Amino acid sequence: MTSRYYPSSSSSSAASIKGCCCCLGLLFSFLALLSLAIILVIVLAIKPKKPQFDLQQVTVQYINFAATNSFTPAVDSPSSASLSLVIRMLFTAKNENIAGIKYRDSTFNIMYRGVPLGRGTVPGFYQAAHSVKNVQTTVSVDRVSLLQTDAAELVTDASVNDRVELRIMGDVNAKIRVIGITSPSVQVSIDCSIVISPSKQSLISKQCGFDGLQI
Repeated sequence: MTSRYYPSSSSSSAASIKGCCCCLGLLFSFLALLSLAIILVIVLAIKPKKPQFDLQQVTVQYINFAATNSFTPAVDSPSSASLSLVIRMLFTAKNENIAGIKYRDSTFNIMYRGVPLGRGTVPGFYQAAHSVKNVQTTVSVDRVSLLQTDAAELVTDASVNDRVELRIMGDVNAKIRVIGITSPSVQVSIDCSIVISPSKQSLISKQCGFDGLQI
């Protein structure tokens, strides 16, 4: 008598589960590709522009310098000097996109002849589409010491020329948000040169450049 083989119920269940897993995997893959395609179409449709973040105004609230040691007779220059400074920087953020922009915290360094003096931070914020927003930060420099060479230059700049040139550098990081979807981070580097008059406690000139767009 010939015996016949009947597949067990457990084998059928395992095969069914395996088939369902394959179907779910294909479904999720399809949905992921569909989502990417939709995002790509939206990005191409709105044509996002890079954020514009400019140093609009610099206000000198206080500036003072002092030779901290006696002059060296051989070279008739101070061995060191200190600089105190309080300035307020006003930045203008302009968003020309039809989508909002999310800015992260931005830090700007103040330097004199390559010597770091202090830094100011602009807190992160969200900017709506087609809008202009002003943000500001105050930098306080309290008696930062400069060595002999830089000290001599500072004394000459402040006392003789009445013009102290400072450099402001920093990176602005932002992300464009489209219907709840955030783009990769976009970075713009700011490099500004400002000239201050110690006697008038005021700004003489400002010139800014941008290193370009990085993603």
